[in-house]
Amino acid sequence: MLTLTDNARDAVQDLTTRAGVPDGGGLRIAESAPQSGDFELALVPSPLPDDTVVESGEARVFVEPTTSIALANLTLDTDPRATEGPGFVLTPQA
Repeated sequence: MLTLTDNARDAVQDLTTRAGVPDGGGLRIAESAPQSGDFELALVPSPLPDDTVVESGEARVFVEPTTSIALANLTLDTDPRATEGPGFVLTPQA
């Protein structure tokens, strides 16, 4: 299952708070339809029925079912090179 670093947890919490996402909402990750292997991120008020829910503290990440398989052994982290707001990267789990 996808895991989150402390930095990713803090970034997701900050993003959802700033955007006014209601309690129970979070960041949703889904594979991009136009480009296989790319992912789309969206702040949403709740997961879809079949989403995998990853919780870390107050942060919630919802992963689309087929994307959940692709991300099963990865960790979501923040990208220190991001210049405009938080960027995210996926790395293999240790």
